[in-house]
Amino acid sequence: MTKTLVIAEKPSVAQDIVRALTPVAGKFDKHDEHFENDSYVVTSAVGHLVEIQAPEEFDVKRGKWSFANLPVIPPHFDLKPVDKTKTRLNAVVKQAKRKDVTQLINACDAGREGELIFRLIEQYAGGKTGLNKPVKRLWLQSMTPQAIRDGFDALRTEKQMQGLADAARSRSEADWLVGINGTRAMTAFNSRDGGFFLTTVGRVQTPTLSVVVEREEKIRKFVSRDYWEIHGVFQAEAGQYPGKWFDANFKKPPPGPDGTADAEIRADRVWSEREAREIADAARGKPATVTEESKPTTQASPMLFDLTSLQREANGRFGFSAKTTLALAQSLYERHKALTYPRTDSRALPEDYLPVVKDTMKMLADSGMKHLAPFAQQAVDGSYVKPNKRIFDNAKVSDHFAIIPTLQAPSGLSDAEQKLYDFVVRRFMSVFFPSAEFQVTTRISTVEAGGRKYPFRSDGKVLVKPGWLAIWGKEAINDDDEKDGKNLVVVKPGETVKTESADLKALKTRPPARYSEATLLGAMEGAGKTIDDDELREAMQEKGLGTPATRAATIEGLITEKYMLREGRELIPTAKAFQLMTLLRGLGVEELSKAELTGEWEYKLAQMEKGALSRDAFMREIAEMTQHIVKKAKEYDRDTVPGDYTTLSTPCPNCGGVVKENYRRYSCTGKAGQEPCGFSFGKSPAGRTFEVAEAEVLLRDKHIGPLEGFRSKAGWPFTSEIVLKYDEEAKNWKLEFDFGDDKNADTGEIVDFSEQDTVGPCPVCGAPVFEHGSNYVCEKSVPTTAQPTPSCTFKTGKIILQQPVERAQMEKLLATGKTDLLDKFVSMRTRRAFKAFLTWNAEEGKVTFEFAPREGGSKFPPRKTFGKAAPAGKTAAAKKVAAKKTPAAKKAPAAKKAAAPRKPGAGLKPSDSLAAVIGAEPVARTEVIKKLWDYIKANGLQDAANKRAINADAKLKPVFGKDQVTMFELAGIVGKHLSAP
Repeated sequence: MTKTLVIAEKPSVAQDIVRALTPVAGKFDKHDEHFENDSYVVTSAVGHLVEIQAPEEFDVKRGKWSFANLPVIPPHFDLKPVDKTKTRLNAVVKQAKRKDVTQLINACDAGREGELIFRLIEQYAGGKTGLNKPVKRLWLQSMTPQAIRDGFDALRTEKQMQGLADAARSRSEADWLVGINGTRAMTAFNSRDGGFFLTTVGRVQTPTLSVVVEREEKIRKFVSRDYWEIHGVFQAEAGQYPGKWFDANFKKPPPGPDGTADAEIRADRVWSEREAREIADAARGKPATVTEESKPTTQASPMLFDLTSLQREANGRFGFSAKTTLALAQSLYERHKALTYPRTDSRALPEDYLPVVKDTMKMLADSGMKHLAPFAQQAVDGSYVKPNKRIFDNAKVSDHFAIIPTLQAPSGLSDAEQKLYDFVVRRFMSVFFPSAEFQVTTRISTVEAGGRKYPFRSDGKVLVKPGWLAIWGKEAINDDDEKDGKNLVVVKPGETVKTESADLKALKTRPPARYSEATLLGAMEGAGKTIDDDELREAMQEKGLGTPATRAATIEGLITEKYMLREGRELIPTAKAFQLMTLLRGLGVEELSKAELTGEWEYKLAQMEKGALSRDAFMREIAEMTQHIVKKAKEYDRDTVPGDYTTLSTPCPNCGGVVKENYRRYSCTGKAGQEPCGFSFGKSPAGRTFEVAEAEVLLRDKHIGPLEGFRSKAGWPFTSEIVLKYDEEAKNWKLEFDFGDDKNADTGEIVDFSEQDTVGPCPVCGAPVFEHGSNYVCEKSVPTTAQPTPSCTFKTGKIILQQPVERAQMEKLLATGKTDLLDKFVSMRTRRAFKAFLTWNAEEGKVTFEFAPREGGSKFPPRKTFGKAAPAGKTAAAKKVAAKKTPAAKKAPAAKKAAAPRKPGAGLKPSDSLAAVIGAEPVARTEVIKKLWDYIKANGLQDAANKRAINADAKLKPVFGKDQVTMFELAGIVGKHLSAP
């Protein structure tokens, strides 16, 4: 008997399909990775299981990026499994290759990404020859059982889906071509002077960054202007009320040369203090006639949440980052089954979802959530859930529908999960509740004096019926409640009031606000609105920059690459961001920073979906664009890139001249009327761009740091101080890295700590500890006037494995023996970041690491182990369950004899050449590195010019195999000289 394989995008959808098919196709058996009956095998991906990559001959490794290898335009793309989901991919491929499976159904999400996910899996499973099995397409916009069965009755053909498949592949390959070639070209351009200056660009991330940079440029160029408002208080028989003067004849100013009007010019602002004072003096104490207009207005609840609106509002209400909100929503969906699929861009529900929503409202009414259940019960009793195109509309549902609670009431939520769940539940209930009703009053109090009229406006807004606002804790305001001045006192018809006071309020115009994650997500979502071309704007109308699922990752990526900083809720672009925008403008490849590029792609991909544009034609255009970007960067031959550059306030340390910024350097331009002296330093040493404030500090103090974010030539990150040193030979100052080597130990130069406050007591001898260069040192560990010969050994770096150790942390260590948990250590062996406490180890007489325990508060649960005896205290029931999980037919393999754990003291045997340096006793790998360093320092083998390089003497040369190695190579070299005893 032949079977049909159904591949869904997510496990939850596979389960929905099985539930829907069971009544018509028979019961399914559940297996580890799939469901199966006589007709169908149903399995699922977990999002993307396969991604595209260039064939190996086109793949250039990091650190080898140069114009010689660009552009990279492979004739075809290979596929590679996504590392995290290889197991799932293998399970799906196994089902696809079954001989009894003769047909495939693509049940991935109804959209471009869903089409791509399936097509790549199918291609990967088929290898070079292909699966050669017919494919049908299940197209679902609703997940009710009947909608799923209807979808199976109306499967689409592979030919019908070819346009969408072509568009999906083309978008993926175009993103790869532009992102890889753009990043490598800009990196190659910025690395021309040496080092590795990683400069990432992308179709979504770069226009997003451009939005933030353009806002920051407006803030920097903003010039504040003074203006005045006139605020009056009016006395009526019933009491006082406030009013603000306005110009009754005001007209908006015409657009300026740049096409925009001055938004600061408003009817209630006066731009001259004298004129404002005249208005206030004329009105004060005078009678005023009153006209009033009062009318009822209604306010409907906002629509249901899609992911972007949920991220924006959760950022504003709770301060959650977009990444955090997505993670919480994903947990509520996957783990707790409490919310529907969160990665959606729709704010509506399918029209056949009305019965499901009624059941959801009943579940909430019976849920026991005291603060929300009564409102759900009110909605049930009042039959609030009914057909409404604002809520139920198939035309507004794309791949997924809006985020709403499921029929499952959650338990065991964390505080953050509970906050987000409540937030979604409130919004869900709100859309079915009646609109809030307000009474809005506009009152004009007009003073006549000296033949002129001075009108003052007062606005009142009273909540009459709260409607949906009651769910959010807002009730109707009583008529006599004057809270916030919104409820105006009554003025009788024809009553004349008195202007009790009229006072000036001096104010200043303010620059536009920086983006928060909430406002940036909104800007990304609405990026199409800023595009002038009507067709491109239409194409981007429902897309924006990125997708709801990727926008959080885009923002986090820009922060990780040091293009933006997160300060509180503000996102601030760095010098590196400005440098990238200057580069793209200067090279003439600004299209990389414009939303128009996405708009153009969306327009052409939409044409491709309809069959009006061929995939080959589109990809030819992308290849030409890629070649253009690389050509522009490769051929740029001017000394600097034009841009809006800064002049530093600190003078040149060599001649006192003016130091100015250009694209690559800060350079002396000389004193007025004099030639420059030649002093300069690079803006981006080792790939990290100085902020202007940092450049000022370096110039003023001759040192700065420790700073993070530098990269070696091979692309590895490192942390260092930067110093300006005088070079006797060049007769000028030059920039150098300072890795914290103690210069005074060898020279015997006297150190003066008299100007410093102590960090704390030395844990070795009790003497004061001070900051000294790049270290914290005991006063008695360096030559001082009081003690020329050092007697103590305590010294620890301000940077340890790339982790800056702030003074406050060192104070804590010296006072309590332990720092807080620090999270920026980077292993020299694995290059991976890790977290640890720094502690004082009295036995070893040095600062060491202490790692946080994994159980209890661990981010990750303890690893599962197999073949171990049941732990003490395990119940008989638990043992019974465990036994039940082992199929009776399979005999458990004989347990392997557990290897005896290696004793902490027992170690590895050094080779003969290594033993000549450290001795022949078995030793732990970490101890080998320590002994090697002791030998290197004792024999002065660190290179004088480059402290990260180690020169080999007669003993070390057989170990190293060459005359010189870097500190980064030591761990790898040592491994080759160690073996089990």
